[in-house]
Amino acid sequence: MTRTNPDSCPGVLRLHQAADGPLARIRLPGGRLEPGQLQVLAEAAAQLGDGNIELTSRGNVQLRQVRDAAALSERLAGAGLLPSDTHERVRNIVSSPLSGRIGGCADVHALVPALDTGLRAAPRLAELPGRVLFTLDDGRGDISGLGGDIGVHATGTAEFALVLAGGDSGIRVSAADAVHVMLAAAHAFLDLGSGQWRLHEVDDGVRRVIDVLGLSPGPERLEFGAAHDIPIGWLDQDNGLVSLGAAVRLGSLPARIAEFMAAIERPIFITPWRSLVITDLAEWPAEQVVRVLAPMGLIFDANSPWLQVSACAGQPGCAKALTDVRADATAAVESGRVLPTNRSAAESDAGGHTAEPDPTTEIRNSEDVTVAGRQHWSGCDRRCGRPRGQVTDIVATELGYRIG
Repeated sequence: MTRTNPDSCPGVLRLHQAADGPLARIRLPGGRLEPGQLQVLAEAAAQLGDGNIELTSRGNVQLRQVRDAAALSERLAGAGLLPSDTHERVRNIVSSPLSGRIGGCADVHALVPALDTGLRAAPRLAELPGRVLFTLDDGRGDISGLGGDIGVHATGTAEFALVLAGGDSGIRVSAADAVHVMLAAAHAFLDLGSGQWRLHEVDDGVRRVIDVLGLSPGPERLEFGAAHDIPIGWLDQDNGLVSLGAAVRLGSLPARIAEFMAAIERPIFITPWRSLVITDLAEWPAEQVVRVLAPMGLIFDANSPWLQVSACAGQPGCAKALTDVRADATAAVESGRVLPTNRSAAESDAGGHTAEPDPTTEIRNSEDVTVAGRQHWSGCDRRCGRPRGQVTDIVATELGYRIG
């Protein structure tokens, strides 16, 4: 598959002209944010954007309605969030957010800065498409199923499987060689490609990359599935401290909440499930964080229906969207029409007002949409932002929503 156009992924220095104004995407290798960096983002969102920080499915963040691109670039560079003008869009690195703190075979967070530094140190790797994704899974299986292009998956404390185009290549590398091999695979992708945005688009791409690497695959292949085990709530770390996992409604974090989070003065990880993890807390401060931030809107309840719902930008942010899907998805949650996975639309609440939709009716009004389990609301058939795995599609049409 050969692309005729370069990828249009936005960054900080190349904004996307969305329907509601310029959009900037800020890469966060490994999803990590220091408190001071989060404070800078919160101030930028409030003063230069629409007042929210959007979390993306790659553990990055973006700001909408950017009013002063130069001022934003200056602020982010000063906070260490724009360390390279040439490589800013290729720093797409996701890693297991709990790695090194809770479970896992190996601490992959140690690989993140080395990989990021290696990417930025190679001038040619600035040519990588902005859609290329590097994945670092500590062995628990939360990241390798995201369908990345190049990555590693821990098989032990010091051994990793090389992941190419979202699958186990059969190659095993040491922890010391992991970053070098991933960077070599990135160079190979550029050597073999002819305009493709992703490795799986290159004809016989995995085998050809392996040939360039000169490494021999073994017989074992790990299977990776799309996980939806979002770390939410009170999480006991292996060292006796506490992490707090919090969901963010439709991935949109108000700047005011972000400022409160920055004041906690602990590292924060943005996850590829549009949630976040506040780390390294003692028990008493962790309790106070929940007491303050839960009433403000952060979700620490693993059973919340908000964890089942995702949505594209919709109107007014996207010119292709047919309706404001975020408003409709919010109404569905708040009116109790997002049901647990083990319930059906035929089951009603105590008032008995929810009826089984007519299965012969393809299009439904927004107020008639009642769906159980994971669901993604889309403003058009492109279904942007749709998570991997089993998800019910709720797609806007000219006449209403099509389900399934």
